[in-house]
Amino acid sequence: MPEIIKRNKALSVNPLKSSQTIGAALATLGFYRSIPMFHGSQGCTAFGKVFFVRHFREPIPLQTTAMDQISTVMGSDKNIIEGLHTICEKFKPSLIILPTTGLSETQGCDVKSAVTDFRKAYPQHHVVPVVPVSTPDYAGCLESGFAAATAAVIEALVPPADEAGTVPGRQARQVNVLVGSSLTPGDIETLKEMLEAFHLQPVIVPDLSDALDGHLSSEDFTPLTMGGTPVPLLRSLGDAVATLVIGRSMHKTADLLKQRTGVPDYRFDHLMTLEMVDDLLGTLSRLYAVPVPARFERQRAQLQDAMLDCHFMLGMKKIAIAADPDLLNALSHLMNGMGAEVVAAVASSHAPVLKQVASQKIKLGDLEDLEKLAAEGEAQLVIGNSHAVASAKRLGLPVLRAGFPQYDYLGGYQRRWIGYQGIRQTLFDLANIFLSHSHAKVIPYRSIYSQKHDHYSEEAGYVPATALENRRM
Repeated sequence: MPEIIKRNKALSVNPLKSSQTIGAALATLGFYRSIPMFHGSQGCTAFGKVFFVRHFREPIPLQTTAMDQISTVMGSDKNIIEGLHTICEKFKPSLIILPTTGLSETQGCDVKSAVTDFRKAYPQHHVVPVVPVSTPDYAGCLESGFAAATAAVIEALVPPADEAGTVPGRQARQVNVLVGSSLTPGDIETLKEMLEAFHLQPVIVPDLSDALDGHLSSEDFTPLTMGGTPVPLLRSLGDAVATLVIGRSMHKTADLLKQRTGVPDYRFDHLMTLEMVDDLLGTLSRLYAVPVPARFERQRAQLQDAMLDCHFMLGMKKIAIAADPDLLNALSHLMNGMGAEVVAAVASSHAPVLKQVASQKIKLGDLEDLEKLAAEGEAQLVIGNSHAVASAKRLGLPVLRAGFPQYDYLGGYQRRWIGYQGIRQTLFDLANIFLSHSHAKVIPYRSIYSQKHDHYSEEAGYVPATALENRRM
C-alpha cells in the first residue's frame, strides 16, 4: 500500500485539479437535451466554459445564476428561481442540473429550498426535472463532482423498483453502465462497441459519447446538449440484467442504483490493463453464457505482441504522473505492467482508490509538487493534462497528455485508452516518445589491456586510435 502524503502548503502553485462544479457540468452534458446552471458568479461559469470549449472544440451549453455583490450578501434564492424560469420558458430542456460553487456554498445558500420555491412560483414547469447538487470547488475535484451529479440524477429520476414496476432481468439484453469521469467519449464508444459485440443493449449513464464525440448536427445551433442518455430511459434501469461500474469513484453511485433497482452490479476500477479487460469480457461471457467473440481474441493477441515490442523501450523507465485518482490508478497499473516505475505520483484530491496505485508514495498536491518529485526521482516522462506541459518543459522531459483539460492538443477528448486496442495504441505512443527523445550516449567498452583503443572526449566524441597515432606523428 502506498504512502499518501497530504497537502502541506497554504496555496496551490500551478494547480492541477479542476473543480467539482466543472465535473458536475461534464456529467450533465451526458444527458439528452440537458443544461447545467451554475449557482455562482458569472466568472465561475465563464472559467469552466473556456476549458470545455477549448478541450472539446464544441459549443458548450452552460448557464449561471450570476450572483453579484448584493445577492451574495442579501441572498441569492431569487437568482435561482428566475434563472430556472428563464431556462424552462426559453429552451424547454429535459433536465436541468444545478451545481453549487464555492461562492454559493460559502454564502450558505439552500439550493433545495430554492428549487421548492421555484416549483411553487412556476407550477407550469413541473415537467422539467431540476436536480440540485452540492459541488463546492474548494473540496474534491472534477472526478468527485462528476460522480456526485450522476448520483443526484439517479436519486431524483430513478424510482424504486416497487414504485416503477421494474423487475431485474425483464429486459434480457439490457445492461446498465455507470462510467466515471476518467473515460473519454472515445473510451465510452469503445465500451459500447464491446457490449454490442455480445448483442447487448447498453444504457450508458452518463453518455458523453453521443453528446461530445465531435459530430456535426443538422441543427445550426441548440442551447441544449445534442446527445446523451435520454432522461425517460432512466426509469427503465431497473429492468436490466446487470450494471457495469467503471471507476472506483462511481461506487457510491452504484450502491444507490443497486439499492433502488435491485439489479446486480459488477465493478471495475479501470479498463487500461490486459487483466482488467480480460475480467470484463469474462464477466460478460459468464453472465450471458456465450463465448467471447473471436474479434477480441484477435485484439488480445495483437496487444500481447505490442507489449513484447514495447517493453524494450518502457521497461525500467521512470514515470511521473499527475491526474485525478481514478486515472492515476489506471495509468500507474499500465506503467507497472510494462516494467516501468512511477517515481512521482500526484493526485488532485484524496480518494479510496489511491491505496491501489502502483507507486510507493502519492502526493496530494499540485504541479509544483510533481516537478519536485519528478526531479528527485529522475523521471524520464511526464503524464498529465495540458497544465502539465509547462512543467515538463521546465524539467526537460517529454509529455503524454491525459485527462482534462487538453487545450493545446486536438482530439484528446476522442482518444481511446481502454480495451485491447486502446491499450495497444497507448503503448505504441509511449514507446515512440522514448524513441524520439532518447539522447543518451552509450560509450562502448574498451579493454584497458588493449594497446590501441579509441579515445573518447565530450568535445571531440570518438577519435579512432589510428587518428591519435597520426596526430602524435
